[in-house]
Amino acid sequence: MRKDNIVKPKTSEVLFLFTCFLFSFSLAIAESVPGSIYSELSIKEVTVFKDGHAFILHEGNLQTNTKGDVVLADLPAPIMGTFWAYSADPKRKLKCVISSRDEVDVEKTAMTVEELLKSNPGNDIIIKDSVSQHPYQARIIRVLEEKTNPNYDPAQKIVLLKINEGIKALPIHRIQDVTFLGEPNETTQKKETKDTMRFKLDGPQQNTAKVGMAYVQRGIRWIPSYRVEIDGKGNAVIKLQGTIINELADIENITTHLVIGVPRFVFKGTPDPISFQETIARLSSHFRPDSSTAYAFSNAIMSQQASVSHRRERENSENNALDLGPELQGSETNEDLFVFTLDHISLKKGQRMVVPIAEYTLPYTDIYTVNMSFAPPLEMRRNFNTNQHLELAKLFHAPKAMHKIRLKNDAQYPLTTAPATIFKDGQILAQGMMTYTSIGGTGDLEITTAVNIKVKNADKQTAATPNAVKWNGDSYTKINMLGVIELENYSDESVTLH
Repeated sequence: MRKDNIVKPKTSEVLFLFTCFLFSFSLAIAESVPGSIYSELSIKEVTVFKDGHAFILHEGNLQTNTKGDVVLADLPAPIMGTFWAYSADPKRKLKCVISSRDEVDVEKTAMTVEELLKSNPGNDIIIKDSVSQHPYQARIIRVLEEKTNPNYDPAQKIVLLKINEGIKALPIHRIQDVTFLGEPNETTQKKETKDTMRFKLDGPQQNTAKVGMAYVQRGIRWIPSYRVEIDGKGNAVIKLQGTIINELADIENITTHLVIGVPRFVFKGTPDPISFQETIARLSSHFRPDSSTAYAFSNAIMSQQASVSHRRERENSENNALDLGPELQGSETNEDLFVFTLDHISLKKGQRMVVPIAEYTLPYTDIYTVNMSFAPPLEMRRNFNTNQHLELAKLFHAPKAMHKIRLKNDAQYPLTTAPATIFKDGQILAQGMMTYTSIGGTGDLEITTAVNIKVKNADKQTAATPNAVKWNGDSYTKINMLGVIELENYSDESVTLH
């Protein structure tokens, strides 16, 4: 818990009213509550989605100020409509939450002569300036500065010194050397702008209060990956691991939920006004029964799970300030939500973690597929460049048979879209892309080209009927084509083609 004293801050306040679920905004000058205490509300639980959004739950028993309110040192940056705060003490009801941008005095180490003079009034010093021929002893009274003039030149600041002849006003820029005759105070008070959040509580005033808040914010994501070990006899050992990327905040010994599936957050590009931010940093009912996030999640963002727009999100054009790792092509499919829960996870901001999640065995079948390419319509081919025409010709004239395994997912977990590295007898065979496969469903995982299966295709004209069709005064000839595909298996075993 961090504690700082606040001295007369000026605030621009945003009031979050729970009674009518409205935000009210005011730009007013207000005095701070004497004896205010800054606290830090630690993260208790987090639910991480693959797209980099996370549902964060804070809760803790914090010290209150002289009015019985809890003041947090930092503001979250939730997306619009997902911020919810609460009081965990049944005897104290939450009245409202106020976010403020305060100008406060913060204690810092003095790094300049001016700061040392300012923080040591009454101390005796020996001073040497650029005008006097010899050093002289003086006592610091105070440093004069114009606080109300933003264009005031710091070089014109004056320090008042008590010397034998009287009070000396010395411009600070003329000071060359200062020797303190006693132990100096090495800290100074500096003005800083700090965003704070105040929980105003009803009920009997106490020294501490248990409060919490939950919201959706971008900053933590997880990337799944699979290791698939096949035995050649129809059994595949599936090992799922997750890479957690934390660019949000330090988490310590918390419960972490990793979600398969990406829900639609309609306002994910719009920051909530409670955060004082103009832009967001770029960054389910399946919870376990003992999850303390389950209640808050189901009540806080249920309305965010449905999409009301089919327009393409323009995230690629946004300024992404968070390094949340690479995107997986095809990972935005419409997957059902499923949650893996990990306990006792600790990860500091900026760190990455690879953690094993699940291991199970699935039956599989070796299959071989041949995809025959057909030429697109002429209208589309007109827009192709030379390389695209060459690639199309290669695909059409050189079809290949692909070796795949068809997994039957009879486990208790769905398979999610993720890279999959395939092994057999400890040797790596290939890397493919696992596609989403629901529980009880089947999914294909591509291994490699079946070089022992040769594929040939040819087409020839079998008939032509002149003037078969007339349209708009033009005559057209009807041509009948016959396509032939030849497959030859040079391996020792028979295979099934699809």
